[in-house]
Amino acid sequence: VMRDIEKKFVDDGLGKIKWSLDKLASKGKISADMVKASLDRITTTTDLKESVKNCDFMIEAIPEVLKLKQDTFKEVDSIAPKHAILATNTSALPITEIAAATKRPEKVVGMHFFNPPQMMRLVEVIYGAKTSKETAEITYNLAIKLGKEPVYCLKDIPGFLANRVMNPPGNFLAWLVSEKIFTPEEIDSTSHFKLGNPMGTFGLMDYVGLDVGYNVQKFFEQREPPYKVAPILEEKIKKKELGVKTGKGFYEYPDKQWRVPPEWSKDKAEKVDPMMSAYVAINRAAQIVADGVASVEDVDKAVRLGFNMPFGMLQLADMQGIDVVVQKLEELDKKYGKIDGLHALLEPHPLLRKMVKEGKLGQKTKQGFYKY
Repeated sequence: VMRDIEKKFVDDGLGKIKWSLDKLASKGKISADMVKASLDRITTTTDLKESVKNCDFMIEAIPEVLKLKQDTFKEVDSIAPKHAILATNTSALPITEIAAATKRPEKVVGMHFFNPPQMMRLVEVIYGAKTSKETAEITYNLAIKLGKEPVYCLKDIPGFLANRVMNPPGNFLAWLVSEKIFTPEEIDSTSHFKLGNPMGTFGLMDYVGLDVGYNVQKFFEQREPPYKVAPILEEKIKKKELGVKTGKGFYEYPDKQWRVPPEWSKDKAEKVDPMMSAYVAINRAAQIVADGVASVEDVDKAVRLGFNMPFGMLQLADMQGIDVVVQKLEELDKKYGKIDGLHALLEPHPLLRKMVKEGKLGQKTKQGFYKY
């Protein structure tokens, strides 16, 4: 049962599902019969009571506004059967605070699908402070039944796993652009020509929408000082330069279609250390493991599947050498740590220092985050 607040939104949603199924059928991924069978299984309504009165499992995917989600969960809680699990597809908001609007916080869970959900395999299953183990396990197993690859996020932290690891490095690079140390095209040229990244950091921000990334960064800033959003991102939001969808972000898109910016070049790629942001990501991943938020394997799986990476950040740390990672972070901290809020991202995490002290340096010593 699919429900939205107005019929036009429901019809638009169903239209997008049909378009997506037809596209999969045209590529031979599914049959025409499967398209019809899938659509036949969907019932649409604008009546919230009708949509959840017999449900076993609800997935909410409304706008990322905490009060809006809390109001919805409060209303659903009063209608849905007592056994029903209420899941939220939020990408950043606290599960605990959404669950607090209900009388069944043990049955409220985060179920974060990555975009586009029909293609992306990752689902983060996030515990709120009172989510029961049974609720989390049912959610995890449902994700597997849907053909997904779930991971557990055992504590309700800002950004959960994949975004917590991969968003701060983008903010770090945006600070370097704000401070006029590098330009977006220098950073993206390095990423594109040296690492084989098709979109680069700022190109990807433009593609996704600067407002989307900004909202996640702003949430980090509110919840975890001294983290601060880079001024360049604030400026773009104020000017409504949101990327591809507005025709301009860090680059210009006259036809509102993403393409490789003409400003990128192999010459510009020589100006930036391509590994800088990776060291920041490794530092964040180490923090998640040290805080008991997720296993090494789940942190790497989340990053790999969520951002289409060939390997996870902790695996990369083992490949580089944990001692090298610590040394590089210290060098970055010395260079850029005085810039507002960056020291917190660049100071090597105590877990990394402990591993160096214990000689657990990664592949070269046969033990790091993994054993070899």
